[in-house]
Parts: sequence; C-alpha cells; structure tokens
Amino acid sequence: MNEKALFQLSYGLYVLTAAREGKQNGCIINTAGQVTNTPNRIQIAVNKANYTHDMIKETGEFTVSIISQKADFELFKRFGFQSGKDTDKFEGFKGYAVGANGINYITEGCNGYISVKVEQTLDLDTHTLFIGPVTDMEVLNDTPSTTYTYYQENIKPKPQAPQGGGNGKTAWVCKICGYVYEGEELPTDYICPLCKHPASDFEKTVR
Repeated sequence: MNEKALFQLSYGLYVLTAAREGKQNGCIINTAGQVTNTPNRIQIAVNKANYTHDMIKETGEFTVSIISQKADFELFKRFGFQSGKDTDKFEGFKGYAVGANGINYITEGCNGYISVKVEQTLDLDTHTLFIGPVTDMEVLNDTPSTTYTYYQENIKPKPQAPQGGGNGKTAWVCKICGYVYEGEELPTDYICPLCKHPASDFEKTVR
C-alpha cells in the first residue's frame, strides 16, 4: 500500500478561527468542504489537540478563511506553527476583520470567508468532524485559492542545501515546513519542533 496516493487528493488550505470568552484564536486546516447546498452546509475536521478545536466544541461556531495564492509563509507560521494555548496569534497582526458572529476572519492572504453554526459533530478518534449551516460568507478578492500542492511548491521554503556540498548523512525533511532532522532513523513518535506535525510527515533523504 502506497500512502502517497493520499497526496493525489486535491486539498485547499484554510485558517480556521473561533472565539471564546473574549479570546480569538485560529489554526491551519486542510479539511473543509461543502456537503449540502439547501441549505448551504460546511464540514471541517479538526485535530483534538488543537486549542481551536476546544473553542468550537464549547461555542458551536467557527469561521473558515480561504487562503489564496497571495499568502506568504508568515501566515502559516503564525496560525500553524504555534499553539493558541500559550500564544495570542492575533497579537501584532492587522490582516483581519471581525465577522457578524464576533469571530475574526483573515483578510491578509485570503480570498473569502465562511461562517458556520455547528449542528452536528462526529467523533473521529484523533479528530472531530463539525458540520453546520452557513450563517455568513463573503468573497474578498478574485485571487485563486491555495491548494496543498501550491503551498508545497511555491510557499513553503525549500530545505537549505548543505554548505560546501553534501555530507552523505541521512536526513529527514518535514514535508509541511521544511525542518530537517539529521539521523539514520527518525523516531516514530517524533514531532516536528517547528510545525508540530508527526513523523509520518517527514521524508527521508541524503544530504
């Protein structure tokens, strides 16, 4: 079985935001989609380890901002590579506005947003599936949306080549953020220190 077949699926990338008790937070997801059109319903799958997950679970509301091809890597670092449990992800960030539901939506590097009221949840072990009708949505600009492939090829920094040529050592490169771990074997429980993705998102190479 070749798990790389999953990479052939077409994924978009989104900033998922929520608000609770005056605190705004967000994270990067690639699992969002329309499931019905009468009424318009959206589904998202969110890792239970994400602080945004807990906020949605409690409040029953969220907004999905659709990342465009004008987004830069800083947007992914801000919302994807740190935890809202101990960081205010909106501190010093001006590329957002407040939606009708009181939740921030992202205007910088995004081409639209969709706000949802949760009506159903489904436990998926590591994730929760949230489904609900659209309460508000708007197109912000006509820049094409970013796919996972576009992110990999055009936004994510490429791993830096070793200075003075390769050293012949085995390395593991994170396919999400480009972080390099040097070593013959990557621990199965390894977590990327930069983007927090698991060992399954690393690819073996020789430097």
